[in-house]
Amino acid sequence: MTYSTSLSMGKSRFAMRGQNAVSFRNESRRLGPVTNAIVLIVLICLIGLVYLTQVTKTNAYSYQIEELQTKQTSLKEEQKDLELTAARLRSIDSEAVAKASAGLVSVAPSGAIE
Repeated sequence: MTYSTSLSMGKSRFAMRGQNAVSFRNESRRLGPVTNAIVLIVLICLIGLVYLTQVTKTNAYSYQIEELQTKQTSLKEEQKDLELTAARLRSIDSEAVAKASAGLVSVAPSGAIE
């Protein structure tokens, strides 16, 4: 090794202005089979947990829907009963008006008032 090559190699070890001071590795690290199995088990557990939360939410909503449907049917029955009661009361009123108007006598038109 000559003096000039040793000097040039010594300078190349140090970063100069405008040069990267870090050398990057192109090697990729791979996970081992045990780590892959552990990651897979954790992912399966997380997916199962998400599934269980969704199932419990839908069950809770189905109970609320069922409760609201029974309330709706009872309100519809109550509405029908109220409509019948209103019709009955209207018929009683119209019958009373009919009896009162049956006793009235129609008046013949007379001449103009002077």
